[in-house]
Amino acid sequence: MKSVWGRRGPTGDASLRAGESKEQELRRKADMGRLLLRDAKIVDGTGRPWFWGDVALKDGIIVDIGRGLTASGARVIDLCGLVLAPGFIDIHSHSDDTVLINPLAESKIRQGITTEVIGNCGYSPAPLEGEAIDSIRRDLDGCGITPDWSSFGEYLHRIEDNGTAVNIAALIGHGTIRQAVIGCEERKPYPEELAYMKKLVSRSMDEGAFGISTGLIYPPSCYADTDEIVELAQIVAGKGGIYATHIRNEGSGVVDATEEAIAIGKRAGVRVEISHHKSGGPENRGKVKETLRIIENARCQGIDVLCDVYPYVASSTGLSVILPNSLFDGGDEKALARLKDKDTLSEIRRQVEEEEGLRLGWDKTVISSVTNEGNKAFEGKSLCEIAAITGKDPFTAAIDLLIDEALSVQVVRFIMCEEDVTFVLSSRLSSIGTDASSMAPYGVLGMGKPHPRAYGTFPRVLGKYVRDMGALRLEEAVRKMTSLPAGRLGILDRGLICPGTVADLVAFDPDTVEDIATYTDPHRYPLGIMWVIVSGTPVVEQGEHTGLLPGKVLRHNRR
Repeated sequence: MKSVWGRRGPTGDASLRAGESKEQELRRKADMGRLLLRDAKIVDGTGRPWFWGDVALKDGIIVDIGRGLTASGARVIDLCGLVLAPGFIDIHSHSDDTVLINPLAESKIRQGITTEVIGNCGYSPAPLEGEAIDSIRRDLDGCGITPDWSSFGEYLHRIEDNGTAVNIAALIGHGTIRQAVIGCEERKPYPEELAYMKKLVSRSMDEGAFGISTGLIYPPSCYADTDEIVELAQIVAGKGGIYATHIRNEGSGVVDATEEAIAIGKRAGVRVEISHHKSGGPENRGKVKETLRIIENARCQGIDVLCDVYPYVASSTGLSVILPNSLFDGGDEKALARLKDKDTLSEIRRQVEEEEGLRLGWDKTVISSVTNEGNKAFEGKSLCEIAAITGKDPFTAAIDLLIDEALSVQVVRFIMCEEDVTFVLSSRLSSIGTDASSMAPYGVLGMGKPHPRAYGTFPRVLGKYVRDMGALRLEEAVRKMTSLPAGRLGILDRGLICPGTVADLVAFDPDTVEDIATYTDPHRYPLGIMWVIVSGTPVVEQGEHTGLLPGKVLRHNRR
């Protein structure tokens, strides 16, 4: 199926550049078989001090590192002192759908990301069975993508057939598994249902998944108890996979939720990755210091648990997160019906107003995207501002917007503080993730005002937190972006610059690298990312996308 790329992007054979003849293509591919990257400040991903050197590539593999290297017939790229690092690994991405909509992965590849880990927060587009089929179809409605796959393996093949600029590693979404077998019901699975859920997880792992993820604040994943998650995580552990979790609470209950994630890791014997670790709300500031101590203690006891983080004080999610989870028992249609019931609204008003109005503040939640044209004027405005415009109280304004948009409202929420973000970011326990889909300033992916992390996460770490603040050494920041997430996933041939590894590389200017995407103007590519190479093929040359799609679907090496 043809992707909806908007007004730009290659067509036809994805390996050809626009206007390029077949002969020119073959000559270019032959040239790219051998590359010599000269005069680089090499930060190799280990955390060790940088060094000057040249790097020789052949057929997508790093074959030599040294000074004054020569390679007859190779294309020579003089980096003129740019930092050369392994390609960045986005350990927490949500490009499950957008990799099919626009495989150029514009906002990700242009910030130096060469591998995205999708399937996070309990959501994955496969396996598709039961109620998950209609749910995924609704998600892709209007994007030009028809889910013509069923199994996890078929979904991965669909990405391969479509082509991709970045490598893709995929997790199984627990919410998708639960929806496929149970639907969106607030109850425990029956024994035969749990057995089938375990079967789907096992099959998906065998088809290449790297593990399973939960989104324990989102229905239906939130309806699972600890025992259910342990049962599924044991299957993943037996196949050498990882358990990534959006924990059950990132506010007042963040300590208990962190302890639950660790308990799952201990009971299931599985590696645990706590996603986008944070503590939201003014009264919860500083709690990340306690949770990171808990993680350190768990590691001392032999439990393999780490976390990831994005470098912003705002989160992003659906506006429906303000509603009690019980409201979604039975699915979205029943939730909408309940929102239209005056008695139900009266019951939940106090709880929502106390949490959103008093603890967080209605002014801290800003609408980032809607679908109805009549509501587009609300994008970029807080719920307080929308209430003033509409003459309603903030609670009513939020509920009316959710009803009008059939619950599909994305928001940015300013709920963290800079001190906490810096603390988690500088911890040796954290790696870096965008927590975002790939975007582009054109086509269907250029709509709305998404969180700027989709465009700026990795350059922001390198510019603000390394160069400007000195919160991290350059070498340690690169380790968090490369070898650390690679090791978590068990991807042993990427994440380092050393002979024999795959040539996924990024070259950037440490003096100018900077994120320029903002909350009010988010669709802006970063500065200073000059070259991005995927499997030996330049996808970004001198800051511009080449239109090539050399990315691969990575599959977990099952035991």
